[in-house]
Amino acid sequence: MKTVHGLFLPMVATIAVLMGTANAAERPNIILIMSDDMGYSDIGCYGGEINTPNLDGLAANGLRYSQFYNSARCCPTRASLLTGLHPHQTGIGHMVEDKGFDGYRGDLNEHCLTIAEVLKPAGYSTYMSGKWHVTKQLFPEDESGKSNWPRQRGFERFYGTILGAGSLWDPTTLVRGNTHITPDNDPEYRPAEPWYYTDAISDNAVRYIREHPGNNPFFMYVAYTAAHWPMHARERDIVKYKGMYDDGFEPIRKARYEKLKELGLIQKECKRSPTIGNWDKVKDKAWEARNMEVYAAMVDAMDQGIGRIVAELKKQGELENTLILFLQDNGGCAEGGKWLGRGDGGQPRADKPTLPPMDRDELQMEMKNKKTRDGWPVRKGVGVMAGPPDTYISYGKEWANVSNTPFKEYKHYVHEGGISTPLIAHWPKGIKRKNRIEHQPGQIIDIMATCVDLSGARYPSEFKGHEITPMQGTSLVPTFDGGAIDRDTLYFEHEGNRAIRKGKWKLVAKGANGAWQLYDMDADRSEMNDLAKSNPERVLQLAKEWNDWAVRALVTPGPYDKEVKK
Repeated sequence: MKTVHGLFLPMVATIAVLMGTANAAERPNIILIMSDDMGYSDIGCYGGEINTPNLDGLAANGLRYSQFYNSARCCPTRASLLTGLHPHQTGIGHMVEDKGFDGYRGDLNEHCLTIAEVLKPAGYSTYMSGKWHVTKQLFPEDESGKSNWPRQRGFERFYGTILGAGSLWDPTTLVRGNTHITPDNDPEYRPAEPWYYTDAISDNAVRYIREHPGNNPFFMYVAYTAAHWPMHARERDIVKYKGMYDDGFEPIRKARYEKLKELGLIQKECKRSPTIGNWDKVKDKAWEARNMEVYAAMVDAMDQGIGRIVAELKKQGELENTLILFLQDNGGCAEGGKWLGRGDGGQPRADKPTLPPMDRDELQMEMKNKKTRDGWPVRKGVGVMAGPPDTYISYGKEWANVSNTPFKEYKHYVHEGGISTPLIAHWPKGIKRKNRIEHQPGQIIDIMATCVDLSGARYPSEFKGHEITPMQGTSLVPTFDGGAIDRDTLYFEHEGNRAIRKGKWKLVAKGANGAWQLYDMDADRSEMNDLAKSNPERVLQLAKEWNDWAVRALVTPGPYDKEVKK
């Protein structure tokens, strides 16, 4: 059954009623797992050298999608994942601040529903552990200001952060249910070793599975902050990668490229975009290598947690009938500068805190990143070895270029390096194509349609008196048996970066005032050979289609309208 723009939803709803409670348990549990700021080739089963045996195991017994797309950045991708709409249609066309246009309000609007809100009436229990980042309501004065928190948007249980980034050792906006907490005042979770956010996300997800009553299916959203800056990890995980990156950027990129071709994830004819950065000119190679070692450790820790989730599903007898989907919110992150510890000025740690402790409601490291909650000055700059709680460092453009092998550009942009994500689908009872690669293009908006398709839920046209925007995606369920995705056009926009993909053709522009570029994705997915000048009519046709979509999807009117070349 296909679910395209709500076309078959009345039939799905009827089937759900006819199934009755006896067969409701046959519907699969659904777990969405999302990582943060990772590139296309980081995990092992997508070409990487990082140790990810649990994700690799899911891929070996499931499907990998080679051309799946996100929305280029944290907030827009999460809004699309949760709602099945383009981000602007949810009110989060940019990030979580109000830019004065309906598509850019910085909060989920009343015309969209989350997957939890849709599946809960169909009998699903709904749980979330991890990063929310789809509201500007960080520290509301009362309960009415939490209208876009997870509990108010369909999730029965929530543990995680409302804000999008910060220390993995002590994040601000940590919440259980509807209440702000800190790692040291949470009576429900007391780890045996120092608290670490990636582990906390995994452990609380495991707890939800263990405590699920078992007489109905569940939907769970697990949203990691690994491997978003700052580079924080346990030393025991970092040490696994000691020396692995000592030879610099090019050898790792080359090895990943060859493995991607060997795995069949890219065509053998696909060229590799240029390597950014000259290792011979790096002044502090040990520091630069350490940044990637910590990044790898962050991914490793996430994979360990996913392994614990899988183990608990197996223990509870739920693994066979659970659909697990793993994907990433954008490409590798090239953000840097002094603010993120990429400049000079590394300082040794002081013997004692030099600043007063922070009040809970200060946006400590997330906004100012000058000190830890307990008053330690945050150390940044070349020479400060990433990993510990008092450091705040990103891994930089050069390693992001490695993460995005073989593509160019990064998070923020809608060239392939910014929007290409692994997608792993594992469901022993429902996916018969084991260890196969699906090459049909898909998009983040397809996740809602897939969940509705499998759950027997009804996607409503109205909710609480508000008209609901129809789903924009297409169910991926047909691909589980080798069928087709019934759609040939994909659209993208973020910060004026824009693209349309129609069949094999992709029209893309970098920056709100950038010229359109045209690429043949079948022959040149790395976007090395711009065909715009030799195909002016195709450029005009695709540009018109993109502009028409931009009006429908609330991209325009918006903050970039005056600059975008029509």
